[in-house]
Amino acid sequence: MNNQDLSRFPAAVRDIVSAIPPGFVATYGDVATLAGHPSHARLAGKVLGAIGMDSPVPCHRVVNAQGRTAPHWHLQCRLLEAEGVAFLPSGRVDMRRHRWHPDVE
Repeated sequence: MNNQDLSRFPAAVRDIVSAIPPGFVATYGDVATLAGHPSHARLAGKVLGAIGMDSPVPCHRVVNAQGRTAPHWHLQCRLLEAEGVAFLPSGRVDMRRHRWHPDVE
């Protein structure tokens, strides 16, 4: 990926995450794929980490591929639960019920 391709990536990540409806989650890989760069899941995470919690972008709706929330962001679970997102006994998001599929909606 060259720098020109990379320059639009943060804005694309913000736009995609802003489109995730309440009660649903996407993975970092989903976001990167929708942004046109499927191999950049970690970069999507870095973009979201830099946004900050005061942003209107619902970063709490993004989890890892196994449905795990961010390790030191305990508020993330509470925000998701408040939107009706169910967690499995393992503490992971129930991805079968809550994974966002934008092409289906």
